[in-house]
Amino acid sequence: MLRVHFTAEDLFHVTFADGPLPMVELAMAMVAWQRTDEAAVFGPWRGRVGRELPGRVRPLLDLLRPDGDNPPFVEPYAATLEEGLTAVREAAPGLTGGQLARAAARAPGPDSWLRALWRRDRAAWDQLEAALTAAHASVVAPHWARIRQSFQADVAWRTRLLAAHGIRTCLASTHPAAAWSGTVLEIDRPPHYEVRLGGRGLLLMPSPFWTGRPLVAEYPEGPYVLLYPAMTPLPLVGPGPAAGALDALLGRTRAAVLQQLVQRRTTSELARDLDISLPSVSEHTRTLRAAGLITTERDGRAVLHAVTGLGADLLRSGA
Repeated sequence: MLRVHFTAEDLFHVTFADGPLPMVELAMAMVAWQRTDEAAVFGPWRGRVGRELPGRVRPLLDLLRPDGDNPPFVEPYAATLEEGLTAVREAAPGLTGGQLARAAARAPGPDSWLRALWRRDRAAWDQLEAALTAAHASVVAPHWARIRQSFQADVAWRTRLLAAHGIRTCLASTHPAAAWSGTVLEIDRPPHYEVRLGGRGLLLMPSPFWTGRPLVAEYPEGPYVLLYPAMTPLPLVGPGPAAGALDALLGRTRAAVLQQLVQRRTTSELARDLDISLPSVSEHTRTLRAAGLITTERDGRAVLHAVTGLGADLLRSGA
């Protein structure tokens, strides 16, 4: 379980990041490629990435593992790729033996390259920079407009949620298993991790690649960072401008599902009316339900879905 302890000061200092960061999204993309969850959404994307990634990206798999608990130095909070690569290089003197042991224990193969990296071997660091550059060119740069679209739509929706229902509801919406116990935000998913913000506040950063429970990162300066799955993952973001604000937030198909549920419908009816598969309907309704936009109940053998008050507000506002 993740437990994040807030003080009153922290609750006054919850803000959203200004935009997605290339090195963070690069790390999350590499993580997402290795994960096996959310197969209905990410399965085809993972197949394409596997075919398109150049071989020189391979060393990154020793550092960026599927659980997302990555060494901070390889995903710096930098505004550009160039600034990020510089920050990665500058982190070399600060790497510790304990960090090496942790990275080596999680790596899927031999640790010889990691040990060379920690010894500040120039060839190893050149190899790391080449891997980061190639991965960015393959999985981030071509899709940056869609990454920004997903980020901005998520922030727009949660800002409205914050204004209408308060900070506790906004933070609890970042994961289906999130709930409050007093001033502690609890997310009932492993592994156990306890964070005390201590007045530093929290910066919210949605990622269209991340599919697991929210991650908390600590940096020496500034607030803690909560990285969580954006409401619309990258594979569901259309390649062109969305037809409307609701499409930009949810993706066209998921927005259509929500609009259909102004009247109660079964999973089969949604699949028929929208001409999509039953597994696709189930994936969309699961996400909409987790966000509090629809309810689902069983009536005999049928599964019935309907929009909630919050979902109706979203449809009326088009936000």
